[in-house]
Amino acid sequence: MNSFNILKDNKQILSFLYLFLSILGAVLPMMANFEFAKEYGNSFDINNFIALANVNPAAQSISRDLLIGASAIFVWIVNESRKLDMKNMWIVYIGTFLIAFAFSAPFFLFLRERRIIELEKNN
Repeated sequence: MNSFNILKDNKQILSFLYLFLSILGAVLPMMANFEFAKEYGNSFDINNFIALANVNPAAQSISRDLLIGASAIFVWIVNESRKLDMKNMWIVYIGTFLIAFAFSAPFFLFLRERRIIELEKNN
């Protein structure tokens, strides 16, 4: 038995792994954003942020990769949450834009696993 079977067979553990990743996905980008604001002025200048995110080909690659990937996953999140009739999706939607996609994607997966557990109990 390998360690991935533990996650497959225990949705509770998997859901809390997603929750842990969503916490990291909120804290780590926010720390970088606070550092950005500290270094480049006491406010969050979105134009400067975007300019710096495209300052060289490596930064452009990561920024574009995130933009396209996050956009596709966000569309899936909206569609999947409607299929499963999930609650509290406003946290995911707002969190995507105000916190970080690194927060909202794993938080959605946490909510999704919890919903699947709930649906399985009702069947």
